[in-house]
Amino acid sequence: MAAAEAETADALYNLRRSIKASATPILTTSASPTPADTVSDLALATHISLNTDDGEHRTFALGTPTRFAPDAQPIDLRSCYFAWLNKDASVTDYFAAVQTLNEELPSGAGGSVQNLTFAQKIELIAWLSGETEGSDSIAPVEGAALHTAAGDAAAIAGGRGVPLDGGRGVKHVAGGKMVDARLLQIYDGERKMGDHNSVLRGSKNVDFTPYRKIAASFLRSRPTDPSKPPLPTSLVSNLQKPSQQQKKRLFPIILLSPSASSLLRTSNAKTFLSDGVFTPPNTTDSSSTSASANMIQIQRLLPSISSQPLTFILVDSTSSFKPTYWSRVVGIFTTGQLWQFKSYKYTNPAELFAHYPGIFVGWSSEEPPETVKQLGRGVLPVGVDKWTGSEKGRWRDREVVERIWGRIEEGMRKGGWTRDGPGMAAQQGR
Repeated sequence: MAAAEAETADALYNLRRSIKASATPILTTSASPTPADTVSDLALATHISLNTDDGEHRTFALGTPTRFAPDAQPIDLRSCYFAWLNKDASVTDYFAAVQTLNEELPSGAGGSVQNLTFAQKIELIAWLSGETEGSDSIAPVEGAALHTAAGDAAAIAGGRGVPLDGGRGVKHVAGGKMVDARLLQIYDGERKMGDHNSVLRGSKNVDFTPYRKIAASFLRSRPTDPSKPPLPTSLVSNLQKPSQQQKKRLFPIILLSPSASSLLRTSNAKTFLSDGVFTPPNTTDSSSTSASANMIQIQRLLPSISSQPLTFILVDSTSSFKPTYWSRVVGIFTTGQLWQFKSYKYTNPAELFAHYPGIFVGWSSEEPPETVKQLGRGVLPVGVDKWTGSEKGRWRDREVVERIWGRIEEGMRKGGWTRDGPGMAAQQGR
């Protein structure tokens, strides 16, 4: 294939031409798009139609691997285009945008978008915008290398390929290719950037086993002070022989409703679920400590799961969720408003509450709203007595709290939860 034809068929090259021509790409759901196939949401699109400066419309699948391959791993077209859309976003905003899109893709077009590092994103955007003409992470178009070699050979045959000291500023490098001398000087001044692994840990992991043995020998030979207790046996054994890396403990997560009409918010959830006393979220006592926090921690003993109290994380937003966090969700509080589930892993309530226990907290003197009843048996409705301005006489609150924890414990038991985290069945099923 000729170099020009190879570039015409290349998705990354056409994306660059479209960007340089200031032609807005069109997201579609078809390889042969019609106006009816056009969408505006990247999570729903499967193809992208690129308008280039030659007036042609070329359509590519968003899952197409591109020539941009940092660390020898090709990045798909959707990830490259999404990085360009977020070229002006900060590192934090870009990371949050990637998480949000990855939560929407499974229920949309499918697949996922890759989070590029800061250096990779800068390198890709510079090439797409035309600021740079080459990149170490972008492989040449198939056939372009042969085309360049033929051009160099013709230049040498015509007498134009003279050495640097000939006054033309051209230098020969390995393979007979000619490179501008000024460009080589720029390359010599570049500093190679590494990722966080190479910066913090070097090119390979450090084995501290010899140092453990040295420390153990000092501890064994040190005289024993009768006034001080001996070292624990477990500590000495850990120093004498390296132990395996302990598995990180995963805390279960409970999602609270972000609705302003919810009776249970981060400001009063701790006193309710830990102490068994309900106070409205807008009262002074309950809002003075954690009204501004969107994450709290509480402890609860669930005998069928662990003999020691478990730490639960309560949040009212999934904006910082990683896809793996959903295997740790053990309960979802809701008011029945469907917009709450828009950013969840499952946006369909029937499917959502088939995987996670749902709880609705309302007033005991009122029937649950129809929106809650329509969610099905996956949601447990409970009612608390109306607030009278005092915590006295609220002994029924503890009974309601026990029902809620019973529902959560039942779901965790079915998911194979232990003190260290969810079972494999729960991780695979969710």
